[in-house]
Amino acid sequence: MLAKITPPTTAALPALPARIYGVLLTLLLALAGWGLSLLPGLERLGPLACALLLAPAYRHRFGYPSAITSGIRFSSATLLRLAIILFGLKLNIGDLLQQGLPLLARSCGTVVFGLAAVMALGRLFRADRKLTMLLAIGTAICGAAAIAAVSPLLKSKDEDTAISAGLIALIGTVFAPAYTLIQPWLPLNTAAYGIWSGLTLHEIAHVAMAAAPAGSDALADGLLTKLCRVALLVPLCIGILSLAKLRGRSKTTEAGNSRVNAVTKFPFPWFLLGFVAMSLFGSYVVPVILPEPAMLLHGLSIVTTLLLGMAMAGLGLNVSLRDFRTRALRPFTAMLIASLLLSILTYMSL
Repeated sequence: MLAKITPPTTAALPALPARIYGVLLTLLLALAGWGLSLLPGLERLGPLACALLLAPAYRHRFGYPSAITSGIRFSSATLLRLAIILFGLKLNIGDLLQQGLPLLARSCGTVVFGLAAVMALGRLFRADRKLTMLLAIGTAICGAAAIAAVSPLLKSKDEDTAISAGLIALIGTVFAPAYTLIQPWLPLNTAAYGIWSGLTLHEIAHVAMAAAPAGSDALADGLLTKLCRVALLVPLCIGILSLAKLRGRSKTTEAGNSRVNAVTKFPFPWFLLGFVAMSLFGSYVVPVILPEPAMLLHGLSIVTTLLLGMAMAGLGLNVSLRDFRTRALRPFTAMLIASLLLSILTYMSL
């Protein structure tokens, strides 16, 4: 059993809104996770994974701070969507259209295989369906960012989102160093190795970590390939939303001799429009305004990472360590096997 959750009293705290305290707690956890990720041996985990590890540990030790729930939810929902919008700056549409169309076709194959393999293996292992779906999308697209983007559409619990994001980070933390170690012995040129990394690793950070040791060409090809997969996030989300609405309209209930439509309402993912808008802005407007936008983009990347870290901390505070142990093993096994198959089959196709 988890330690008894004892909400903290607010009597000794200054008279500030509970939301502020909740946001500050997630900020502290995100900064602590970032600090941990700078330590030797933990740098491969990254700040997001470290924040995800710290948040459930905090809850297990001190209990869930229910008095500041509104602030925690603000971080795990509003700040998460804001981070995804800013994440769009990483997608350069100009480069994608000029160089990445063949890679985009291969990325579609990766997405289809990733989704099908994880879901099929999850069903075979009788894994938790909701976790398996989130892990399938994270494996197919772009890791934790994809999981965070589709969670509102799937109406996933914060706990499921956090567990899935943590498992995705764990897989990438293992795979990226493994790629780096075996790269010198692979019969692939640098471009092919970069493409292989971009097609198979889950997070942009993991692609960069694995491809950079092979040289600048491998890194450029790896990131471009990965961004092709990121670009598929928008049509995937629209497809999920359309399917959910279609299923909602098809459900009917019998009320005597009449049939009453039971239409389920699904919120439109407006943040995806922001994601596209930021992609267009970063691709075509920023270079005109700033001839050398590297410093600005680097600063915004840091802000995005911090916001994502706060969101992951907020999600992680909803994770029960007991449920993590009991529910995560089978979905994790399905994702691990599917990721291995994706790596092997993609390598064979190059």
